[in-house]
Amino acid sequence: MTASPPVFLDVDGTNIAVRHAAGRAPGVVWLGGYKSDMLGTKAETLAAWTAAEGRAFLRHDYSGHGESGGAFVDGTISRWLTQSLAVFRRYTEGRQVLVGSSMGAWIALRMTQELRKAGEDRVAGLVLLAPAPDFTAELVEPSLNDRQKHDLTEKGFFEEPSDYPNEPYIYTRALIEDGRANLVMTGPIDTHCPVHVLQGLADPDVPASHALKLTALMPADDVTLSLIPDGDHRLSRPQDLEMLVHAVDAMTQRTSARG
Repeated sequence: MTASPPVFLDVDGTNIAVRHAAGRAPGVVWLGGYKSDMLGTKAETLAAWTAAEGRAFLRHDYSGHGESGGAFVDGTISRWLTQSLAVFRRYTEGRQVLVGSSMGAWIALRMTQELRKAGEDRVAGLVLLAPAPDFTAELVEPSLNDRQKHDLTEKGFFEEPSDYPNEPYIYTRALIEDGRANLVMTGPIDTHCPVHVLQGLADPDVPASHALKLTALMPADDVTLSLIPDGDHRLSRPQDLEMLVHAVDAMTQRTSARG
């Protein structure tokens, strides 16, 4: 199945690629990870599921990702958050379930904060996969070696091998410094909505301890943590995708019942 062409939304002079399907509420909003795009396995699985359910579905590529404009190295959490909020406000109506993968979980938590700050009670629930909020401060900075520190100082970035041939992960000084202004794990996190976290215990990129720390900061009565013994960071195996759909389905049913 070939995805239909995206539409584009200009956000601060950058064309952000968006795919949106109308449907019933609560809708589902996909927020991808660092260096991923909206045509990945998990997003496509949710697109097919929401279409079959007749439920609204929204996804986009951050600047420097996928089909969006802009350079990847110019991206920061603040910039990608601004783009995500602009897309959300332009293409959704009513309450939505945010589904965030890895860095997308950080974006989802920050979106929830910013929407509530603006008086917009729009987030009905959160489903977070291998969540990596605060990853720049919690995971990247503490493990920097001398070479990486030198590159950050002298070049403004450092590179690391990735799962994509000839496409290393690039971490910029701007990303790391901006990350400190967007930290969410500095104290109790009140999302004002139910949260379901899916975390693989065989995740080499974001340790399960990070998910445990995150859930410990949230009100326990509204948080579900599902640990997948052999799950990796991508959580894209058939059994992982089945768990994802089940979690999102349960969240939409729960929030529909709440009104």
